[in-house]
Amino acid sequence: MRSAAQSSVQVLSASAAKMRLLKKLRCTLRYEKKAWQAGALRVAGVDEVGRGSLFGPVVAAAVILDPAYRLRGLRDSKLLLPERREVLAERVRQHAVAWAIAAVDAACIDQINIYQASRLAMRDAVLQLAPAADYLLVDAVRLDCELRQDAIIHGDALSASIAAASILAKVERDRMMCEWDAVFPAYGLASHKGYSTPQHLAALREHGPTPLHRKSFAPVWQNQVVFAFMEEDEHGGDVSEGLAG
Repeated sequence: MRSAAQSSVQVLSASAAKMRLLKKLRCTLRYEKKAWQAGALRVAGVDEVGRGSLFGPVVAAAVILDPAYRLRGLRDSKLLLPERREVLAERVRQHAVAWAIAAVDAACIDQINIYQASRLAMRDAVLQLAPAADYLLVDAVRLDCELRQDAIIHGDALSASIAAASILAKVERDRMMCEWDAVFPAYGLASHKGYSTPQHLAALREHGPTPLHRKSFAPVWQNQVVFAFMEEDEHGGDVSEGLAG
């Protein structure tokens, strides 16, 4: 059988390999120019953040860049330092033709699954754009809407518009995680943003999940029984009675 250590190393190796690939890709306006040449006037890049997190919402953004204004430094938000993301996010908000952010919470994620929740958040962001987009560049998936669209693998590392959306979504979700960290300080949300780190998993084992954890995710539901015992204790119940029943 494969040990936990071997599995961890394999996951880290896959993650490192992906990061090396993303760093080699060039983020340009190639896809936007193709859409403009096809007659599109308002091309929106769309992306989501938080898909693999164990806690809180998945957050999406849609951005229509101004063809007449070149925003330099755009790239996949995962490749940027937090301070740089903040600077670029402000520039996107100032100079974009339109931008919008939407989120789908943990309860909905548990109901419809994270893939569908991500698509829903992205669609909601697109529908909030004013002026509306007439062409979409979406990171990896297709959305349920009538607009012309291209699903681009590694789009946040290849398309400037998708990268801009990635940055806005990441900055917004990080802000939300820092706010929730003050509500649930035992979990370290401000540092890992809800992802499956050793610190987060240890907190789940010790305290059980919060109401905002994604109960359909394995590391969370595996610890729900601990949370149930804690609730029973707090209300003065006898845990042994619950086991006997």
